[in-house]
Amino acid sequence: MKNIRNFCIIAHIDHGKSTLADRLLQTTGTIADRDMQAQALDDMDLERERGITIKSHAIQMNYSFEGQDYVLNLIDTPGHVDFSYEVSRSIAACEGALLIVDATQGIEAQTISNLYLAIEHDLEIIPILNKMDLPSAMPEEVSDQIIDLIGCKPEEIIPASGKTGLGVNDILKAVIERIPAPEGAENAPLQAMIFDSVFNSFRGIIAYYRILNGTIQKGQKVKFFNTGKTYIADEIGVLKMDLLPKSIVKAGDVGYIISGIKQANEVKVGDTITGADNPCISAVRGFEDVKPMVFAGIYPVDTEDYEELRFSMEKLQLNDSSLVFEPESSAALGFGFRCGFLGMLHMEIIQERLEREFNMTVITTVPNVSYYAYMRKNPNDTVTVNNPSELPEPGTMDRIEEPYIKAQVITKAEYTGSIMTLCIEKRGELRNQVYLTQDRVELTFEMPLAEIVFDFYDRLKTVSRGYASFDYHPIGYRQSDLIKMDLLLNAEQVDALSALVHRSNAFDLGKRICLKLKELIPRQQFEIPIQAAIGAKIIARETIKALRKDVTAKCYGGDITRKRKLLEKQKAGKKRMRQVGRVEVPQEAFLAVLKLND
Repeated sequence: MKNIRNFCIIAHIDHGKSTLADRLLQTTGTIADRDMQAQALDDMDLERERGITIKSHAIQMNYSFEGQDYVLNLIDTPGHVDFSYEVSRSIAACEGALLIVDATQGIEAQTISNLYLAIEHDLEIIPILNKMDLPSAMPEEVSDQIIDLIGCKPEEIIPASGKTGLGVNDILKAVIERIPAPEGAENAPLQAMIFDSVFNSFRGIIAYYRILNGTIQKGQKVKFFNTGKTYIADEIGVLKMDLLPKSIVKAGDVGYIISGIKQANEVKVGDTITGADNPCISAVRGFEDVKPMVFAGIYPVDTEDYEELRFSMEKLQLNDSSLVFEPESSAALGFGFRCGFLGMLHMEIIQERLEREFNMTVITTVPNVSYYAYMRKNPNDTVTVNNPSELPEPGTMDRIEEPYIKAQVITKAEYTGSIMTLCIEKRGELRNQVYLTQDRVELTFEMPLAEIVFDFYDRLKTVSRGYASFDYHPIGYRQSDLIKMDLLLNAEQVDALSALVHRSNAFDLGKRICLKLKELIPRQQFEIPIQAAIGAKIIARETIKALRKDVTAKCYGGDITRKRKLLEKQKAGKKRMRQVGRVEVPQEAFLAVLKLND
């Protein structure tokens, strides 16, 4: 065990984690040069197309240093705030972390939050200054920022470049010398923590684990602590570029197990694997349950695909345990699922993965957050409102509370004014302003989560020309003056388009949504009124004009009563059609509400 090192790579998005991981794999000979491709560990097409890491990836490397052979288990993690749950799971399986900072951009918001996560778990931090080969690198300035942040010595910071391979050997040396070897007893009862799992259509569920105590052998009877079920370890092994079977995996190592499990709900990330004959006394304290931030409904386009969608979601949940869902139904869309996501990018990725990996075409409703409604009769009686349609009658409620977040924005000083304006427009309150360097400012705001759900991140990037970085964490619920705004099409309420909004924003938002829907809903044979309403009060209205046939074209001259008779007949027909006519809402209309500022 003294020759094993477990470490992960943490950084802000686009600071070069995956490129540096590629160089580590090449230097240790884990991957042959002819098989090398950019983002070698990212196995999803989606990750390559977008140039981001969505899933954390574990891999084992072998390296000889000063005549000793070492086993290095590396976990490459995502950098986007929406995938911070992946990072927390990776950190729980390691003893050390490489903190990568881009020498051209300096410390960003996500760098700080990931670092705090690592420090909470007592990880050994190795600071690395990446992208040193670029002419715009500012090594002295960024080194000072790192020293201020983690209090290390200047000589402990390793200059590196993922592109050219500079400093890779120094990184491997630092991993071996600075990161402690895992602790644990090989002769103790088996105790292994599951930190990830994937579904393979031929072999069932493959669970990835980190052994804390004991050993696991091929053919051994194992038990999953939380579910209490026992299985036989048909195949165990370690994670190279492909799965490498072994007959035994020992304490301190990271490996995989295949035991023919087909049911997705039988494997839970954070569970403990132990021996069936000699079980350990307690489960490993894994990671806390994920708290979804954004909720949206996902419905199959064809109602018959409901069960198929359920299976697809269960398989996806195995690979992405931060996805939470439960069944629900809507008058407009039929049966579907209410899903919880960690953010808007996470929601977009899930929708994309359902289409690519499972061929499921889905409709996504307008995202919102969950609120607490306190009842008037009994103030201790609270109702959790995940969907505007679940809101109790206004007369029965004492107050509504909505989730608030603490948002940190790091930006260049010249954009401070426009970012403050954006945050105040989103009902944010400035709490702190710190100058990290002469032209880099950290702004701290407290603002409602509902305001950042839609377009906040896109607009932040726009007003700061891409220079602002953003990170947030929840700080609890606060009372707010919220009202339910309904949308009526042809006097029928569309529950999928209802929203809970702040009273001050309601009129403006109602008008803008009506205008947007007027553009997107195709014209019918009859006139369609689009109305935004608060209770019985209509606050905005737009009308989609009817497609009209010229019924008087055949009348040449003659008495005006002939024309009037035909027009009256047409008018009566339109009126009857409007009473029975149904308006089909296109998929773009549900998502149009998110892009009101375009």
